[in-house]
Amino acid sequence: MKNRVMSREPRWIKPVAIAFMLIFLSVFVFIPLITIFREALSGGIKTYFYAMSEPDVFASIKLTLLTALVCLPVNTFFGVLMAWAITKFSFRFKHVLVTLVEIPFAISPVVAGLLFIFLFGSFGWFGSWLIEHNIKIVFAVPGIIIATAFVTFPFVARELIPLMQELGRDDEEAAMTLGARGWQIFFKVTLPNIKWGLLYGVILTNARAIGEFGAVAVVSGSIRGVTTTMPLYIDILYGEYMFGAAFAVASLLTILALLTLFVKTIIEHIIAEQRKRALV
Repeated sequence: MKNRVMSREPRWIKPVAIAFMLIFLSVFVFIPLITIFREALSGGIKTYFYAMSEPDVFASIKLTLLTALVCLPVNTFFGVLMAWAITKFSFRFKHVLVTLVEIPFAISPVVAGLLFIFLFGSFGWFGSWLIEHNIKIVFAVPGIIIATAFVTFPFVARELIPLMQELGRDDEEAAMTLGARGWQIFFKVTLPNIKWGLLYGVILTNARAIGEFGAVAVVSGSIRGVTTTMPLYIDILYGEYMFGAAFAVASLLTILALLTLFVKTIIEHIIAEQRKRALV
């Protein structure tokens, strides 16, 4: 029946659909990527590396990587913890906890940045206490890390919750009947089952942490060389009409994004192969 339905479709649908897909990808993906690298190298290799060797560029790269390195383990730990609690235990208001995971996706990153301004700014709820103890969060590195962690928090949990719900509790309960304890069950049973989904969520978290702009722009104050991540520094350079330097930094950010997508594709392929083997 399925083959009959497919045979009734006009022959022109397939080539037209492919043509529209290629046109869309060309306009919104391929041409912008080519433009970034073309503009970055328009002044020559020497100009490119000179722009990349500026101290402020190095500071932005360092801050971006630092933010990602701090946010990844934090969000991985709490993402796994939340997924474990939601899928392995029954308790009241569990649906509320599931909804809370989606909050960083539901609100604008700019609104999230303003939230932390109202909490930790000079006139915020905790502002007076922070000033008395000489602690700087807003317009400093801690604020950037907190804002980025908030925005990137859901990725690990969102990847693991449906996966762990699909796996169920049978393996853990079997291990428990054999005398295994909590940490043994997690490291010997649960973690091997969720490792690829966990790694997938970590990669998505890293990609968002590196490229985050809205929330970081609000809480950082964009202090050049101090609180400017790579996306913020690109915006500063472009606003100062330093297009070559802006595209040079943008090319590096693009390379990091492409590497992330490459690893993500490999993991998706591995997961697909494992599912095929499981079905066989």
